Amino acid sequence: MSIIKDLFNRKKERVLNVYCTAGFPELNSTIPVMKALEASGADLIELGMPYSDPLADGPVIQQSGLKALANGM
Repeated sequence: MSIIKDLFNRKKERVLNVYCTAGFPELNSTIPVMKALEASGADLIELGMPYSDPLADGPVIQQSGLKALANGM
């Protein structure tokens, strides 16, 4: 956790934290999406692992997770 704390202390301003779902929009797009997010300035990338009963997630994350599962994730 100290890496994240150090990031916030070092930035002194805003930190861009981005969420993406593994296997969405395509099964093999996770790494390219994460690399594009990094190249676009994301400071933190939260990688969500899809599961079949996403009741705690909002509708957008639920749909991305269900699509990822349908993709074979």
